[in-house]
Amino acid sequence: MAVIEHDLKIWPNYFGPVQSGAKPFEVRKNDRDYQPGHRLRLREWDPNTKEYTGREVVRVVGYMLRGPAFGIEPDHVVMALETV
Repeated sequence: MAVIEHDLKIWPNYFGPVQSGAKPFEVRKNDRDYQPGHRLRLREWDPNTKEYTGREVVRVVGYMLRGPAFGIEPDHVVMALETV
């Protein structure tokens, strides 16, 4: 079975903490049917220049909380990020 990888933008103020491991989760609208085991290719995006910075990190989706639960919007998920 092929591994599904999602190519996603992430703003600089969130990229650093994800890269360092300080932010081991990601909150997203579930418009891609995220599932445990999927890979997230998080590419740093500068909202001021509207360009990618060239930095990226890949994480694997672990445990997931799906909305609506615990204050999570109905169409959103909180995904635990694991290193590849």
